[in-house]
This record gives sequence, C-alpha cells and structure tokens, in this order.
Amino acid sequence: MYFALTEALIHDILFSMEDQEGDFLLDTQQGVVVKMDSAGVAGSVAAPALYRDLPAWHPSDGYQLMKKFTARFKNPVIRTELTAALDRGKGVFRAFKDTLNRYPEAEKRWFSFKTQTMRQEIIRWYNALRDEWGLEHIGSEPEETDDLVLEDFTFRKPSPQDSAAAAELHRGIHEEQEKTGWKGAFFQETPDLSGDLALVAETGGGDLAGYIATVCLGEILHIRGLEVKAEYRGMGVGEALLSRLLDTLDQGGITMVRIDLPVEAEGFSRVLLRKSFTPWVTRYGLTLKKSASYQHEHDETDKQKGYPDSGA
Repeated sequence: MYFALTEALIHDILFSMEDQEGDFLLDTQQGVVVKMDSAGVAGSVAAPALYRDLPAWHPSDGYQLMKKFTARFKNPVIRTELTAALDRGKGVFRAFKDTLNRYPEAEKRWFSFKTQTMRQEIIRWYNALRDEWGLEHIGSEPEETDDLVLEDFTFRKPSPQDSAAAAELHRGIHEEQEKTGWKGAFFQETPDLSGDLALVAETGGGDLAGYIATVCLGEILHIRGLEVKAEYRGMGVGEALLSRLLDTLDQGGITMVRIDLPVEAEGFSRVLLRKSFTPWVTRYGLTLKKSASYQHEHDETDKQKGYPDSGA
C-alpha cells in the first residue's frame, strides 16, 4: 500500500532504527511506526501488505558508521582520540560518546553525519518500495557542508581582551612545532591583533578558536598570523577567517595579499588556490650540525673572552 514519506515519518523511523530494545513495523495505512507487540499489529500475519519492515539497522552498522566518521574527520587531535576509543574493545560506544562530549563542535558534526547517513538509508528503502508501486524514485538529499558547524562560531573584529588568548594560542602552536622538531620561521612573532586588519573566531562558549592578523606594506597586505586551536582545525575555521578578511578589503587601497605557508601546513594551499592565490617562491633551509671539535674550540674562545660557558 502506498504511503508518503513525510519529515515526521522520517523522524519516527530514525528513532525506531536506533531503538535496539523494540521491534517496529510501518503501518502503511496510517503512515506511522508501530511496535510489533502493540494492539492491532498482531493481525499483520493475516494482512502482511498492511505492514512493512523498517530499514535494518544493527549495532554493527552504528560501529561502522563511527569508523567512517572518524576516518574522514580532518582534525588530527580529535581523530586520534576517536580512533583510540574505537580500538578499546569493550565500551566502544560509551568511549566514543564521551570523547565527542569534550568537543561540542565535533559532536554536532557527528550527529549531523549520522542523521544524514541514516536518512539516506531510509530514502533507499523507500525508493525500493516505490519500485514495487511502479513510481519514480525520490531524489537523494545533498551532502551537508561545514556551514552547519560554522554557525557555532562568531567571526568579529578583535577586542583588547583577545590579545592574551591569541598569544596563548600562538605559544601553544610553537610548542607543537618544537615537539616535531620543526624550526621554521612561520609566524615567529607574538600576534598583534591591533594591526591594520584582524579578525578572530569565537565559539558559542566564548572560547577564542583562531585569529588572522595582518600588516599593510604599501599596497601589499601581508598576513602575519593565521592560527587555529588544535581542537577546532579541520572545521573550516581558517578558511572562514581568510574569506571574511578578503571580503573586507578596500579594493582601491590594497592591490595584493600575501602569506607565507610552512611545509607542514601545505594542506592549506588548497584553500589559497580556491581563493585565487598563486605561489611566489619556495624557501629551502639546511640545519648544520657542529662537530664536537668545533664546539670545543668555540667554547674555549668564549671562555677567553669572558663569556659564560655555553654548555652550562
């Protein structure tokens, strides 16, 4: 029997698919989900065409969905923690949930991803029924973008209170770089948000998620800092900061925008290319190791000149 797939019905089917305690059927005459042991459903054996099984959804499907979400999640910090939660064996679902609870933006993305995937399953199930009815398929829903997550962020001009938070973020990023042994010259200066143009990204809870700071060099606007907190990376925050900055530029005063990009942030080059940036120069560096004899001679010379012992 034909029935319409309404938003209300999709919501009820989603809820029932995740309920592993009960068994549910769809009453095609009423267009509602009912429990198999509820009054009236016992007659389904006598009238099988009246009731339809819902799309199958088992705990293993939920686990595979969590693995898929984790594998495609761009933020390396959160991805590592989610992977550890999935690899623990017992209590996987609880560990996965507890991890996401610490990152509200990632948790929102997970719920959106899960709902979208399960809705696609419902649409496939419904289209199979429409084949039986001799009807055309309904269209699949488009994949959701990061706009939903970015709605949780506020992009604004910095206030004096933001300087301390930006400086703390900057120090934390340099500590990350020291752990990896990278000694580049990217954004070495403490961020100055009082420059010519600057923007900050703030979470709904008032946490500074990232910033972009610039300095005008004649007609060139140099981006001297574009940094995002580790837990908010991979969510489009950096690209949103850049886009909003470019939207504010006075075309009559600034003729060029430039940014130095470190090798370890090369992935951001895709964002720059989308914004019509072009590469100007590639910088190479070589770190020289001093021999033991050279270091000894250097230390002896320093002592003769009265300088403190460099090895102290």
